[in-house]
Amino acid sequence: MAVPKRKTSKARRDKRRAQHGIAAPRVNVCPTCGQPKQPHRVCPTCKTYKGRDVEPLRYEGP
Repeated sequence: MAVPKRKTSKARRDKRRAQHGIAAPRVNVCPTCGQPKQPHRVCPTCKTYKGRDVEPLRYEGP
């Protein structure tokens, strides 16, 4: 069984964990209504996508 020969230092451990941060979701402004929305998604307030009206799904997906 593999066992480390030396203790991992706090600096080395923290450098590795620096990549694990959670980024805030990107937010764009809807060109139709001006409300914030996520990019490449239907606007939750006016239900448009790329300037076109989109009918929302009748039921939630899995």
